[in-house]
Amino acid sequence: MKRTKVFFSLLFLLLWASAVQAQDKIEILPGASSLERGEKNGVEYLRLLQNVQMKQKDTFLYCDSAHFYREQNYVDVFGNVRVVQNTLTITSNTATYNGNQRIATFKGGVKLVDENLNLTTPSLTYNMATRVGRYTEGGTIVETENTLTSRSGNYNLDTKLLSFKGNVHVVGKDADIKSDSLQYNTTNKTAYFVTLTRIKNEQGNLTARGGYYNTVTKESQFLNSQVETTDYTISGQKLFYDRARQYLHATGNVRMVSKDQKNKTVITGQEAKHWEGLGRSKITGSPVMRSLVSNDTLYISADTLVAVDQKDPKKKDFLYAYYGVRIFKSDLQGKCDSLSYNLTDSLMMMNGDPILWSNNSQLVSNRMHMQMKNRTIDRMYMYADAFIVSEDSLKNLNQIKGRDMTAFFQEGDIRRVDVNGNGESIYFALEGDSVLTGMNKTVCSDMVLKFKDKKLQTISFLTNPDASFIPPHELEEPDKRLKGFKWRIDEKPTKAQVLAKRTKKSARPPKPAVLAQETANPAPTKGAQKAEPPRRRDKTKEKPAATKPNARLQRNIN
Repeated sequence: MKRTKVFFSLLFLLLWASAVQAQDKIEILPGASSLERGEKNGVEYLRLLQNVQMKQKDTFLYCDSAHFYREQNYVDVFGNVRVVQNTLTITSNTATYNGNQRIATFKGGVKLVDENLNLTTPSLTYNMATRVGRYTEGGTIVETENTLTSRSGNYNLDTKLLSFKGNVHVVGKDADIKSDSLQYNTTNKTAYFVTLTRIKNEQGNLTARGGYYNTVTKESQFLNSQVETTDYTISGQKLFYDRARQYLHATGNVRMVSKDQKNKTVITGQEAKHWEGLGRSKITGSPVMRSLVSNDTLYISADTLVAVDQKDPKKKDFLYAYYGVRIFKSDLQGKCDSLSYNLTDSLMMMNGDPILWSNNSQLVSNRMHMQMKNRTIDRMYMYADAFIVSEDSLKNLNQIKGRDMTAFFQEGDIRRVDVNGNGESIYFALEGDSVLTGMNKTVCSDMVLKFKDKKLQTISFLTNPDASFIPPHELEEPDKRLKGFKWRIDEKPTKAQVLAKRTKKSARPPKPAVLAQETANPAPTKGAQKAEPPRRRDKTKEKPAATKPNARLQRNIN
């Protein structure tokens, strides 16, 4: 009984296999004008001439003539070859078709058409079972608004995915793409990259080593990429760009290089958001701005940097920095809570406990406006509780104090200070650079101090002064300090501190409204457009002190 069951089971399998094999045989359809027998290398075949039509499963073959090897289930076809499978049509001069493997090889003027896709190539291998075609002798694909050429390529009709290698070039309506390896999905119109790729469009150029680009939505994402916008060249480890919104988001070692030849700036950080249409960029993750000059660099770092590049030449370009701002230049260092830098007029506005060090001078006030010239400090407007401290060669700390001050610089050194209101000063008189001869102390509401070779030369009093000279042996420590004096040299930032990675920022008060609107174009307030020097009270014309104490002070200064 068991043997009978085994016998019938084997018989069923043999009959099923034979039926399947019969189904997979290439069939000759009516239409050929003649049918002849032939032989090649001892193998018999049927020769079909004119209007030849053949079929296997869902595949139909048409040609002028064919050599059909029935036993081998194989056919050579010649002249006006056409193969049709559902939506696919392939034409060529000649072809071979292996019915057992269901693989066709086309040669000479090959053209593949599938819905909106057209492929032309000298030769093509196509698997009817897997519906995958491959060319290796160069090919051109035209698909709606895109034309692609490459040395080799694969096309999967089921997944609608094309894979290309070797000198891949895509020419589209809005972009030109070059790569050595690329995949393209005809359904979602998206190109995928795995090697070095360059994309060029009217906005600029993009270079990347991996990512994707949707030719319809114009959205793209890239790895280790660099992209050009109207104002910047931006690079990062990962970059997302939405061309429709003109929005770019870069992360990982972000670098933004300004194209403005006048204001040559480089901004680095770990994350950047750029709104091309608004000319606005926001950089976080230990951001640093580098303003390049011929022999020096100005560094500005903060928790957040916002760059505003105006399209209107009548408007100003700005850099906003907040919070924990640090500044470094070889002849200038500083810190504050927030900063607005007018790049067009080279005017830096510092707020929130601002302090600056220029060579041997320390400058402090509630607010500071620093005017730059040739990327070097030219003058400093100090508003409310202004205080300047300068260290001399004997480590004495000269001091100037007033309600408001304007300090004028030359080559990084203070040349003149205008004190407006509540003026006080302490200056140590030296013989040469090594002998202390005494200390000048003056109280005068408004005065002008002039310097030469880092030394005080003259003081001009604009109101009645109260001045005294104290010899060295009478000096006591309290006499050497004005009220509110703080020598904060230990806070002076170094280049390493400015460039250092920042820890997670602490809680801060809400940032200014001009900085809070991420999708709006922030315009500086009218008062921030131009720094105005503190207004001097018009009491009397500038003149040297005439009283006896003042004459004594003048002599000791000189």
